[in-house]
Amino acid sequence: MDEGEPEDPVTLVLTWDVKPGRERDFEERAERLHRAAVRFPGHLGAVWLRAEGARNRYYTVVNFAGQERLDGWLESAERAELIDRVREVAGEHRHDTTGMETWFSLPGESVPAPSKLKMIAVTFCAVYPLSLLLNTFVTPLTRSWPPPLQALTFPLLVIPLLTLFVMPALSRLLRRWLYPSGRTHRPARPGR
Repeated sequence: MDEGEPEDPVTLVLTWDVKPGRERDFEERAERLHRAAVRFPGHLGAVWLRAEGARNRYYTVVNFAGQERLDGWLESAERAELIDRVREVAGEHRHDTTGMETWFSLPGESVPAPSKLKMIAVTFCAVYPLSLLLNTFVTPLTRSWPPPLQALTFPLLVIPLLTLFVMPALSRLLRRWLYPSGRTHRPARPGR
């Protein structure tokens, strides 16, 4: 990155599985961690959520002004000391995202995204039939069009179909495979 070029804001999602009976300890330690993060350069805010119906699961959504600032916080000695205290009562799971997770979200539930391999398999199963249909029925109608317009028909038709109809339907149909038992929770809401 060029010196002086602004960074894009970044978001990190963490899941915390708290040891049964240690919820109050976790909340107190998480609050100390939160207060320290707020003072750190580039911090844009954080939200702590407790999963409804899952007494021992919490989520943190942390926003920083850029990846370098987030990395600075994650690698800081202050965070390391505080996070060690939190980890005495809870396990931390970081969520690295690919951008495709919204296609695999379940309405009314807060779940981690399926594995990348499963997302690739389901996306292939969605795109391939649409590609066949498009090549069979639409491409012959556009042969006389300039190549940029021909190429434009695929994303204009396929992306809305995938986002609005195909992927939600496949996510529901393949739910048990995508989200093995025990990985789904009702929506998280702010507060304790």
